[in-house]
Amino acid sequence: MSPITVVEGRRLSLTNLDKVIYPETGTTKGEVVHYCTITADPLLAHLHDRPLSFLRYPDGPDGQRFFTKNVPPGTPSWVQTCEVPHTTSGPTRQVLVQDLSSLVWAANLVVELHAPQWTSGAPGRADRLVFDLDPGAPATVVECCTAAEWLHDRLAADGLGVWAKTSGSKGLHLVVPVEPTPSERTTAYARSLAVEAQRALPDLVVHKMTKALRPGKVFIDFSQNAAAKTTAVAYTLRARATPTVSTPVTWDEIADCTDPAQLTFRFEAIAPRLARHGDLLAPLLDPSRARPLPSHRPR
Repeated sequence: MSPITVVEGRRLSLTNLDKVIYPETGTTKGEVVHYCTITADPLLAHLHDRPLSFLRYPDGPDGQRFFTKNVPPGTPSWVQTCEVPHTTSGPTRQVLVQDLSSLVWAANLVVELHAPQWTSGAPGRADRLVFDLDPGAPATVVECCTAAEWLHDRLAADGLGVWAKTSGSKGLHLVVPVEPTPSERTTAYARSLAVEAQRALPDLVVHKMTKALRPGKVFIDFSQNAAAKTTAVAYTLRARATPTVSTPVTWDEIADCTDPAQLTFRFEAIAPRLARHGDLLAPLLDPSRARPLPSHRPR
């Protein structure tokens, strides 16, 4: 019989808590659920009002993995959902994880949490701009740091603040709070800076996804700003060989990075980092940090 727990007055059946999800480290499903509870405050803050997509990996990263945007079968009636418009298939319903009980329910499914750059109240109007820096071997996150610093300075020149986190995989995510802007505009602006970065750093950066162009370089993926696209949220566990986390980092850590291990964080590192730094991405939650997207042409 699956254990029943009560979270915020909601009864939850938690299944297979002893099941090993990450064989390389022996990390169990129970530990995965526990991680989500101890990071719930910042995790829920970054999930708030954002329709979620789940990458499910119930048998671990080497087992079957499947991506779903629709509300999963068997979702409790008390889990909030919202209608999300789609240009081709018509509106669908997606999950909103707004409280601890919903977060524990989602963690029990064993998921990566992905969200768009807009909230449920304003579909397709982005309040964040994102750059996904993805290194092509033999490049690593070290090369991503060089590209990130260039983007930091370039965004600052346009009056925009930028915060960083690891992807939890190989690279970095840079996140910029902006005043609500149609996703088409944020995508176009992000593309213009990716093109500019390639022109400034031709031996390091590419802005096209073409695989033949990417070995040894950093691909600046601007496409995740499109209204239909999503990005792994801060503090989510990733379906990797070990339980790595998409982790907020400081610009000093980026400047000092000389080895990928310096910017690789497993789930057990997150609570000590929160105790030391707090939520490094908390400024993204402050509406006063948002700035208008520049209207001038790219340089």
